[in-house]
Amino acid sequence: MVKRPDCPQPPGAPRWVAMFYRPSRASWRVGAESPDRTPVLYAVGDMAQTVRARGDDVTVALWGPRDGAWHRFDSPAAKEPAPSPGPPPERAVEPVRLAERMADRRHQVLMAGLSKAGLYDLSPEDELAVRALVDGLDEPAVRRVAHWLATAGRPRSG
Repeated sequence: MVKRPDCPQPPGAPRWVAMFYRPSRASWRVGAESPDRTPVLYAVGDMAQTVRARGDDVTVALWGPRDGAWHRFDSPAAKEPAPSPGPPPERAVEPVRLAERMADRRHQVLMAGLSKAGLYDLSPEDELAVRALVDGLDEPAVRRVAHWLATAGRPRSG
């Protein structure tokens, strides 16, 4: 088993930085950086999905400011992915093409709601939960859940 080196602290003033490990070069590389955490988490989610789609493992270190100094935070993409689930259960009898389009729409609505709530990188278990909601709810119910998520993700003023 090859051990990867610990992620080095990024240079410069503390800001939000996502470092990705590249096994082919046995090195860490900056994947995203910003003064705000949200864009970095969004980028981590997108990059992690892309890397996993290629069949590779994702190793991410999330660095950010804490009390004016660098601090390493846990990253959702750094967690070990769960084993792939089996095929999805059979859906009710509907024209296949329409059923797929409607399921894709419900999935897209839920994913948008999760993004607005600040959840960008979903684990395989999260994907299963989204699929279960998509398969079990009609479109108005999915839109309501997405609205709740978007509302929960809004910054509170006060």
